[in-house]
Amino acid sequence: MIAAFVRSVLAEPRAPDPPARVWRDWALVGALLVTAVAEAIFRPDVPARPLATVVALVVIPVLLWRRTHPLLATAVGWGGAMVLHLPTVVDGNPDVGLYSMAGIVLLPYALYRWASGPEALVGTAIVAVPAGFGFAASATLGDVIGGTILLVAVFALGAAMRYRAVARQREVQQVRTHERGGLARELHDTVAHHVSAIAIQAQAGRAVAAADPAAALEALAVIEAEASRTLHEMRTMVGVLRDGDAPDAEPEYGPQRGISDLQELTRMSPLVQVHCAGDLAGLPRPVEVAVYRICQESVTNAIRHARNAATVSVEVTGDVGVVRLRVHDDGDAARPGAGVGYGLLGMAERAKLLGGACQAGPDPDGGWTVEATLPREMPRGVPQ
Repeated sequence: MIAAFVRSVLAEPRAPDPPARVWRDWALVGALLVTAVAEAIFRPDVPARPLATVVALVVIPVLLWRRTHPLLATAVGWGGAMVLHLPTVVDGNPDVGLYSMAGIVLLPYALYRWASGPEALVGTAIVAVPAGFGFAASATLGDVIGGTILLVAVFALGAAMRYRAVARQREVQQVRTHERGGLARELHDTVAHHVSAIAIQAQAGRAVAAADPAAALEALAVIEAEASRTLHEMRTMVGVLRDGDAPDAEPEYGPQRGISDLQELTRMSPLVQVHCAGDLAGLPRPVEVAVYRICQESVTNAIRHARNAATVSVEVTGDVGVVRLRVHDDGDAARPGAGVGYGLLGMAERAKLLGGACQAGPDPDGGWTVEATLPREMPRGVPQ
């Protein structure tokens, strides 16, 4: 079991996409540097003052690279702490360095949050050496216990945040896979519908070809249009699904809802009001289905979570080149427990795959609003 654990740790890759340095990092490092200089000038009890000052001024800026280079930052930071223990070895004074050096406690957290498995093991050993010297030089058992608990807690917090990020990423990927599976089923139904129309027109053309050549040519024109539209939608959807895995469950084919079915949402609650305006004819089937499902999910969330709501309005408008939808409730903006759901995340993913966008949040005028914009024509490229 221990061998398996060690192998799993060694196989752990670095956490992806460490965030870039932000203003808070610069503010933290700036404050620590100012504090270090002030301590070096005004603190009378700093042992090995020149050495402590130089080490602090070298180590503190390394905090800026703790996410992108966690092992190197840990080696520099805790290596500096090891250097500061040299006066302790010489004169036995347990008070080493400047208090501003306490910022290096962030390095073990960053190590377990962002580093690979092998880097974490090496970094743990690097931290253990100066920490051990510090505990050995401590005057009381309470200091040893407190310091050990603090260090272990920092390591554990970094590992916990890493696990949480991985779990979140997996949940989001599951939502993406589910939506891609839905789009694949819609592709099946769309192609089946168009091919059926092509077959019917071909049969009609054959039936009237001898008696009415003009009607046969007209049937051929319809067949050409249907075939072109089918190929376009199929290529677009296949491109969208190209980098996604097929869902594990067997697909269930059933009737797909569209814009013409939006009035059915009023049956969910007497609070729901549906209004459609503009040009909503001739939309690709995946776009119609996406409009219906985003509205359905938004209305469901409003009914479940909107407190003291009097109305839930659904507005769908066909504009030039796009279809816009807005679902708004006038209840309290708070959504207790809604953050753990992934329905709207899935709808946002569906909108993105179709070349549009979807966002939800508190409305400045009160209540909660979901807004989405979808293109009238499906994109030719692969949306990312």
